[in-house]
Amino acid sequence: MTGRLNDTDPQEDDDLPDVSIKVVAEIAGVSIATVSRCINNPEKVSEQTRLKVQQAILETGYSPNTLAQSFRRGRTNLIMVVLPSIGDPFFTAVMHGIRAAAKEKGYSILIEETQHNTMTADEIGALLVSRQTDGIILLASMSPFGTKILSAQSRRRLPIVVGCEKISSDLADLPSVHIDNVAAAKDATNYLIAQGHERIAMIYGQESSLLTRDREFGYRDAMKTANLEIRDGWVAAGQLSISGARQATRELLGNTDRPTAIFCANDEMAIGCLHEIKAAGLTVPGDVSVIGFDDIRYAEVTDPPLTTIGQPAEEIGERVMYRLCRRIEEGRGSGNNQAQIVPHKLVIRQSVAKPSS
Repeated sequence: MTGRLNDTDPQEDDDLPDVSIKVVAEIAGVSIATVSRCINNPEKVSEQTRLKVQQAILETGYSPNTLAQSFRRGRTNLIMVVLPSIGDPFFTAVMHGIRAAAKEKGYSILIEETQHNTMTADEIGALLVSRQTDGIILLASMSPFGTKILSAQSRRRLPIVVGCEKISSDLADLPSVHIDNVAAAKDATNYLIAQGHERIAMIYGQESSLLTRDREFGYRDAMKTANLEIRDGWVAAGQLSISGARQATRELLGNTDRPTAIFCANDEMAIGCLHEIKAAGLTVPGDVSVIGFDDIRYAEVTDPPLTTIGQPAEEIGERVMYRLCRRIEEGRGSGNNQAQIVPHKLVIRQSVAKPSS
């Protein structure tokens, strides 16, 4: 069913420019009827035309009258959660917290998975134009929108809250909830140092991620403070996956001066690391100690149980949802946008021991 669209309504939002559907049509080079179809029945429009209309909407900040009314009423009762991977055990735990808080507040959740890739302007444009969410929870530090689209959304006052990671510069004005990843990585590395390890390697995630950079910085800072050398080849990319960590571990174990301990920037990579060490005929922690990050539900049942940095995943999810609700209820310009830093903890199990002689 096609909804009614008004060409102009200066009362929709006093702070927004008076952009009509006619202007959008002119920029896109299509008819007003085509713009209406793109918004209400996008499956009936060719992809090329739909992309042109979406881009014109994003450039102008145009909101259909039905969307503006729903924002003014304050409720579509739908929240979009953008996350890197649905299958990641850590984000599964975060989602438990988000869902619990959303249920309490009367919201439903719509999930958009990026698979660790940034979303294109066209993809996020289609989501925002057609799905009419009350707000967005962004569980990543890399903006999937781009500065241009964030600017358009700012004019439409769509509330956005960031969870789990430190915020990149283009998201710096948004509220967030996360741990101190630099301090947590230092704690992990310092624990290995306290056990007597000097030859400590690291398997990191993705170079584009601020989370990866923070954890690598914490590792390097702890090593520097202890006057320990980081040898060439001792920092390897694991791509936040078991398979990537297995390859990285093979590279680390192939060094002439093999490390006695490996710090992995998440638990999935630590699990891959454990497997590859054993496949090489070595033992954990007898030959190589391993420490992870996140304390996912599998960490305590690995062989041996994994020493790791624990994040309060469900608490992060609850906090980020409550914060988004306040932003929706009180208005985007209200409240404190400073990051909420939640505590992490070192979880000691059996995958770390003193280095063998």
